[in-house]
Amino acid sequence: MVSADTIYALASGVGVAAIAVVRLSGPQAIAVAGAMAGRELVARRPVRTRLVGRDGLVLDDALVLAFVGPRSFTGEDLCELHLHGGRAVVEAVLQDLSARGLRAAEAGEFSRRAFLNGKIDLVEVEGLGDLLAARTQGQRRQALRQLEGEASRVFEGWRHRLVRLLAYIEAMIDFSDEADVAGEALSPLLAEIGALRGEIAAALSHGRQGERMRDGVRVVLAGAPNAGKSSLFNALVKRDAAMVSDIPGTTRDVIEAFLDIYGLPVVLADTAGLRAEAGDVLEAEGMRRSLARVGEADLVLWVGAMDANPSPERFDSEPIYIWNKADLVAAPADGRGWIAVSARSGEGLAGLERVIAERLKAGASGEDVLITRERHRQALERTGEWLDRALVADVARPELLAEALRQAAVCLGRLTGRVDVEDLLDVIFRDFCIGK
Repeated sequence: MVSADTIYALASGVGVAAIAVVRLSGPQAIAVAGAMAGRELVARRPVRTRLVGRDGLVLDDALVLAFVGPRSFTGEDLCELHLHGGRAVVEAVLQDLSARGLRAAEAGEFSRRAFLNGKIDLVEVEGLGDLLAARTQGQRRQALRQLEGEASRVFEGWRHRLVRLLAYIEAMIDFSDEADVAGEALSPLLAEIGALRGEIAAALSHGRQGERMRDGVRVVLAGAPNAGKSSLFNALVKRDAAMVSDIPGTTRDVIEAFLDIYGLPVVLADTAGLRAEAGDVLEAEGMRRSLARVGEADLVLWVGAMDANPSPERFDSEPIYIWNKADLVAAPADGRGWIAVSARSGEGLAGLERVIAERLKAGASGEDVLITRERHRQALERTGEWLDRALVADVARPELLAEALRQAAVCLGRLTGRVDVEDLLDVIFRDFCIGK
C-alpha cells in the first residue's frame, strides 16, 4: 500500500556541484513547493524563483518544476527543486522540508511508489537500478533495454497467452460434457502450450549471459609461480593492485579488480601460482583457491614465461595463452598460439584486450537476452516446469491441465510483479540510492 506521507530526498549526487536536484513526492508535494516558491505552480511549467524558508529567509534562487499525478514518475504529485549545488544550500532546503512536516525518503522509495502506483513493473525497476549502477557501455545498453520494457513485454505477453489458454480450458470444462473436453478438443491448445514452452526454453538457453553482463564476466589469470601474473594484472588494471616480487609464490590469495574492456564488464582475478608440489601450507591453500577460481571462470588467461612451465592445467574451455616477458625471450612455437606481451614495457597489452573482448563477445548471443538476474531465471524455470506438467496431463482430467497453467501464469506474474510480490519488494529496493 502506498504511504500517505510526502517524502523528499536529494536525487542528484552528494557533494559540490553546479546543480543539485531535490525531489518531493506525495499529496503535499506541490503545495509545499508552491509555498516555498511563493506562487501557485503549474504542472510541467518550470519557474525560476527564490525559495523562502519557514522563517522568511531566502534559501536559494532555484528552478521549480511540478508534475501532477498520475502523470509523474511516482504516479503521485511530484516536484523537483533545481538548486545551486553547494552543500549549505542543499542542507538548508532539506532542513526546511523536514520542518514543514515532510519525511526523508528511504532508499528506493520513489521507485517503490512508482511500482505500487502501476507506473513501472518489477523487471523495469531492476533495469532502472542496473542503469544507475552501470559502469560499462554494455551494461548501460542492457539496463536501458530492460528499463524501456523490452523484457517485460515478452514476459507479460507469455502470461497473457497463458491466461487466454486457461480461460479456454475452463470454459470447455464448464460448458462441455467430459467427452467433448478430452481428446481432439484439447489438441490445438496443447500445441500452443508446447510452442510457448519452446520460447521459454529458448530464453533460458542463453545461459547466464545477461547476468554476467550485469555482474561482470569472470576472467582469471592462472599459471605457474613466477610467470608474471601479478605484473600483468597490475598492467591491465593500470595500478599497483597486486604485490610483485621475484620470489616465486608471492601471491597467496585471489586479488580482484574491475575492468571495462571494450564496453564489457570484466572482473579480473590474479591467483596464486600452480605447480606440482606446494612449498608450505599457505601456498597449498593459495593453490586450492586458484583452482577453485579457475573452475568458476568464464575465461582463463594462462600466463607463461621463460622461467615457467608452459603446460597448463586442464580447463573446461580453451584458455587464452599469454607469453609474458616477451621483451626477454620469444614465445614458444608449440601450436598454442601464444599472445606475446610484456607487462614491463606494455608491449602487446592492447592486442590482448582485443582478443579477450573477441572471445567474450563470441559467447554472447546479441541483444536479445531477457534474463539479467537469478530471480528471472528461477521464475522462468518454475514456469517451464508447470508447462511440462500441463503437456503430460491426463486429457481425461482437464482440471489438472487448467491447474498447471494457472500455476505457470502465477510464476510469470510474480516475475513482473503482477501478483503476490510483497515479500520481494524489500529485497529489490534495498540497494537503490536515496532519492530514486
